[in-house]
Amino acid sequence: MASEGELITDRPTGVECAAAGEVRVRRALLSVSDKHGLVELARGLCELGIEIVSTGGTARELAEAGVAVRSIEDFTGFPEIMDGRVKTLHPRLYAGLLARRDEPEHLRAAQEQEIEQVDLVCVNLYPFEQTVARGDASAEEIVENIDIGGPTMIRAAAKNAAFAAVVVDPADYGRVLGELRESEGRLSLESRKGLAAKAFACTARYDAAISAWFARHTYEGFPPSWSEAYEKVSDLRYGENPHQSAAFYARVGSPTHLMAGVTQLHGKELSFNNLLDLSSARELVEDFEEAACAIVKHNNPCGCAIGESGREAYERAFACDPQSAYGGVIAVNRRVDRAFAEALSQQFIEVLLAPGFDTEALEVLQAKKNVRLLELPDWPAPSRDLESKAVIGGQLLQSRDVVSETRAQMRVLSAAEPSETQWRDMLFAWKVCRHVRSNAIVIAADGATIGIGAGQMSRVDAVRIAVEKASSFRPEQRPGSALASDAFFPFADGPQLAIDAGVAAIVQPGGSVRDEEVVAAVDAAGAVMVATDRRHFRH
Repeated sequence: MASEGELITDRPTGVECAAAGEVRVRRALLSVSDKHGLVELARGLCELGIEIVSTGGTARELAEAGVAVRSIEDFTGFPEIMDGRVKTLHPRLYAGLLARRDEPEHLRAAQEQEIEQVDLVCVNLYPFEQTVARGDASAEEIVENIDIGGPTMIRAAAKNAAFAAVVVDPADYGRVLGELRESEGRLSLESRKGLAAKAFACTARYDAAISAWFARHTYEGFPPSWSEAYEKVSDLRYGENPHQSAAFYARVGSPTHLMAGVTQLHGKELSFNNLLDLSSARELVEDFEEAACAIVKHNNPCGCAIGESGREAYERAFACDPQSAYGGVIAVNRRVDRAFAEALSQQFIEVLLAPGFDTEALEVLQAKKNVRLLELPDWPAPSRDLESKAVIGGQLLQSRDVVSETRAQMRVLSAAEPSETQWRDMLFAWKVCRHVRSNAIVIAADGATIGIGAGQMSRVDAVRIAVEKASSFRPEQRPGSALASDAFFPFADGPQLAIDAGVAAIVQPGGSVRDEEVVAAVDAAGAVMVATDRRHFRH
């Protein structure tokens, strides 16, 4: 066994015959960008009598730490050239990695070509994603951080996992060393397969990030192919139903994700449906700078309001539909104090997300065993990434829908002009309407929803449900209220039903062939109607 810093002269040569999973690790190639844990790994391998072959900066760091290391140039007989662009791309290395140890023809070829076997590869890749994420890197610097030799070594070792092992994550160094020590320098076939699966996931993620970067900088529209990689964030309690298992994955390269920066302070682990509803609640609240609260049930808001405080916004949102709010997911964009917590504690809540909780508020809310309390101190800017929806055997990709229409861009269709109060309520209802499943109708008054009709096949049915909700829980606010429709009214029956219930202002995209009939019904009632010229379906 070589001591630290000593050159190895008695090297294992040739390719040994061995059954799958029975290869004793005698030689390891280390070439890493992330040097975390590198020296400790190399020393552990040396203690087991394993020869270390290394490249460039990795070899220098090991030599400086006194670890015996053999250069890649010595191994391949070919120098590193072109500023390190070419250093491991050599048949001597790949023959040593890819040779099947139970195949006589492979062993014969290795002997004829004097191939030395490589039993373990430890590689992590140039920091392409980190370079892009910096935001100030030039295209040239980004391209130079595309690793070529690293992914090739990883894939070669992973393909031949029965005879060669591959490690791509520093978190696995300790486990691998432990098994090598316990098994006289061997890794089980099960361990090798697990490492190979992780390795192929690593290269897939890496290639997806590169592909996405080139696509964004090459095509103006949607590219001919689209690759995405996802990384598991957590397992979930269950899926849409208790008999379904589920996990949450975040898209690699996204500037943020649903649970980024979120700390769970109380309650059981989250379920699939919890996260779906939480995403919808967050997106809705993030549309408002004022104190705002959204209560979501079955992926639809059943109440939303703004107020002078988080507590006021919550109480006004809850009043929209207390029945549906039972067991809802709540997002509020203001800190929760004791008084707010006491108001919340009167109801059954599945999930509560807030920027923070006072100590007294936590004492009140944690008395409820099942409520999941989530804290997000620093709310990121709303995501503007592309979004996808799964279909049979594929994905639909689209730009994210946002309400960008301003009052100045909207057209007054009615003879009467809206008052300032009507404008405020229509604009509020229009923002909320985007987050409701279509066909979607939102009735609002004084910065709060009072009736929501969601997910109906007929728009007039959605109006009827919204009116019924408003009549059940907020009848005093129906007169003079505003209504938003996510798409045009094909007939006058929907607006007429709303007007008969007290709605005085309507905002909708317009564009129906019967717009004149619809506007005539509004004018006849002395109500007002505004067109946005843009619809906001949410399927």
